[in-house]
Amino acid sequence: MRLFKAKATRAKPVDREGLEQAALIKELELSLPAVAALIYHVPNGGHRHKLVAIKLKGQGVKAGVPDLVLPMARGGYFGLYLEFKATAPNDAAVSASQHAWIRRLNDQGYLAIVCRGHFDAMEQIRAYLRLPQTMVAA
Repeated sequence: MRLFKAKATRAKPVDREGLEQAALIKELELSLPAVAALIYHVPNGGHRHKLVAIKLKGQGVKAGVPDLVLPMARGGYFGLYLEFKATAPNDAAVSASQHAWIRRLNDQGYLAIVCRGHFDAMEQIRAYLRLPQTMVAA
């Protein structure tokens, strides 16, 4: 006979944003392999041990840098930066540091935008790719 109640375990949180971003990358691999070969994730988020966070900060990690970078020049821009958020109701607000980075990147000639979910991100990437290729003057 048990005299005490078993401790309830908390369900692990689901990384909805990470799952949706992975779905985006998978769709790019299947439908736009040239884009998939170039786009990359900036691993700034997530929970880390304090010492690891200090080490990464010393190596140049900065809060607010957008999640995905597509180094393809289109429409007069040098490249595309995507701040990726999950779709509602699992979305998060855009932080002040994220807004600041988006503004700075846009000021430097990049197109930096916020996308809500992988369908929105695909739509934005396709629209960006329809822009004429940015030509470099020699």
